[in-house]
Amino acid sequence: MTATTTVHKRAATGSLLGLALGDALGFPTEFSDVPSILAKCGPWRAMELPTPAIVTDDTQMTLALGRGLRTAMDRGVLGPEMAEPVRQEFIAWNRSPENNRAPGNTCMTACDLLERPDRPWQDASQIHSKGCGANMRVAPLGLVPGLSDEQRAGAAQLQSALTHGHPTALAASDLTAHAVRLLAQGAEPTGLVGLLRSYAMENRSRYHHRWLGDLWTRSQDPGPEHFIARGWDECLEILGRLQDAVRTVSPETDPCLATGAGWIAEEALATGLLCFLLFADEPLTALRRAACTSGDSDSIACLAGAFAGAHLGSDAWPTEWADRIEYQGELVTLGALWDA
Repeated sequence: MTATTTVHKRAATGSLLGLALGDALGFPTEFSDVPSILAKCGPWRAMELPTPAIVTDDTQMTLALGRGLRTAMDRGVLGPEMAEPVRQEFIAWNRSPENNRAPGNTCMTACDLLERPDRPWQDASQIHSKGCGANMRVAPLGLVPGLSDEQRAGAAQLQSALTHGHPTALAASDLTAHAVRLLAQGAEPTGLVGLLRSYAMENRSRYHHRWLGDLWTRSQDPGPEHFIARGWDECLEILGRLQDAVRTVSPETDPCLATGAGWIAEEALATGLLCFLLFADEPLTALRRAACTSGDSDSIACLAGAFAGAHLGSDAWPTEWADRIEYQGELVTLGALWDA
């Protein structure tokens, strides 16, 4: 796909709006089983965006990451130094009175520790946590133009490691950003899982020392390559399940039954992708399917929305939905910056 076509579809704006719309649609259904959701909302294919369209910490932290990246890039080439502005944005989110949307314990614990200026950020990282808070917010790194593969991968893993240091959280965040980038650049959904599996195998033993420093030493692994390979292996396992699910799962069945409830990073990636791939050309149906799930519905739906928006662009979303979403102004401003 040419750069002109990418700009025309406004993939960054579409992805950010889709992420927030999925988040808002899934917010009221999180922690509910499918029968309860259907009893409350009616048929899932007709689910309406709530009024007001309030988002959760998923969108809030995505915007925090986006602001941190913008600050880092305004200072020069994106590198490991991005840790400081992103850290400051995460701390500001943690302190904000708007941080009242059932935020994850890992994020809050790590953000409290990130406030200690006398310790490296690696000491704040929750090395045993692979919650989906790591990759629910990483979409901006698939949307920022002009990054090398090494920058995108290193930055995706670093932003995860600030809170979630488990190797699977790092690998799933890397894969999520890579999937968003592939779709924004015009990759066909039918070949996406194969591309992600190849990427995982190519990177299986690559530890990004320049970006992560000595993070791996907080684990019990004998070396950095062993540490990161554990994460990629869990992601490869779930991608295999996803590949089977895309061929066999009924769209009327709860996607969580095939690829997991999404509370952990690799399952959020796989189930968000499954909802998108089941309805690659029906973005609202993909969001509704993701929101009507028995798992972490807001995170699954925000990832499905990020993928759908990257694939189809900003026109994927009806104006009457996009104009009502909380933080609409900042989402569109960031999108326009990265679409340019």
